[in-house]
Amino acid sequence: MPEDLEYTQDDLAGLIPSKEFFVGIDSDGCVFDTMEIKQKECFHPRIISHWGLEGVEKELRETAEFVSLYSKWRGSNRFIALVKVFELMKERASLAESSVTIPELPALKAFIASNLPLGNPALKAEVERTGDAELASLLQWSEDVNADIAETAKNIPPFRFAAECIKRIAAHSDAICVSQTPEEALVREWSEHDLVRYVKVIAGQELGRKSEHLDLAAGGKYPSEKVLMIGDAPGDRDAARATDALFFPINPGHEVASWELFHNEAFDRFLAGDYAGEYEQRLVDEFEALLPEIPLWDK
Repeated sequence: MPEDLEYTQDDLAGLIPSKEFFVGIDSDGCVFDTMEIKQKECFHPRIISHWGLEGVEKELRETAEFVSLYSKWRGSNRFIALVKVFELMKERASLAESSVTIPELPALKAFIASNLPLGNPALKAEVERTGDAELASLLQWSEDVNADIAETAKNIPPFRFAAECIKRIAAHSDAICVSQTPEEALVREWSEHDLVRYVKVIAGQELGRKSEHLDLAAGGKYPSEKVLMIGDAPGDRDAARATDALFFPINPGHEVASWELFHNEAFDRFLAGDYAGEYEQRLVDEFEALLPEIPLWDK
């Protein structure tokens, strides 16, 4: 399947069930160990250079890593995460007397509140419609990040057991990729490891929020107890809850063990109708305990 394959919301809405079960699968940090390199080598350096934050680089990197990797905001859309990083930076007591100005980004906040898909195509359309300089600057930053990722995050293999699980999922379920990563990167990464054939749609940030992906693809087509979302971030859990789907967590820092559990036990329980309830809740509780809301510097 070509790497220039493009998907639309019509592909999600037009998905016709061919199997009894449906599974949505996140990508970054879930299937592929790409979160750390993309954030630390691409996103965070570009935030620093784009907004001239070299004078607070240490605090910026610490804050950005907390938001995007080690907290309840892990896996958030890049624009939502950026707003949160700057909000937390302004609250840091150690920066109270700093001469560095942290951006406010009112136009970005309005873009996020607009319910438009939070990806570069929608942002570019808003730039063209409004001529807003802040949005144009954000678009440049986001495009620079994408270019850095394409150059830096190459040939990163799936976590152990993940590929085997995806193949097994496809044998028993209709499956799609559900992500807030740009589609171009998703198609490239899933194609590099010959996994794109096992999902019916690769849904990136251009096709809306994760809950929209699930609702369009599975809503009203499968019984809720036969719909499962697999992910490594609270946003994946929230998308599952918003669409009455079940959730299987890939625990950050314990990804291989999570996929092994899914392979050896959890997927069989899902297919047998014995996943929901106490078993699922125990897994979710363990997952949530790994991602705090309060950063260490505030303790």
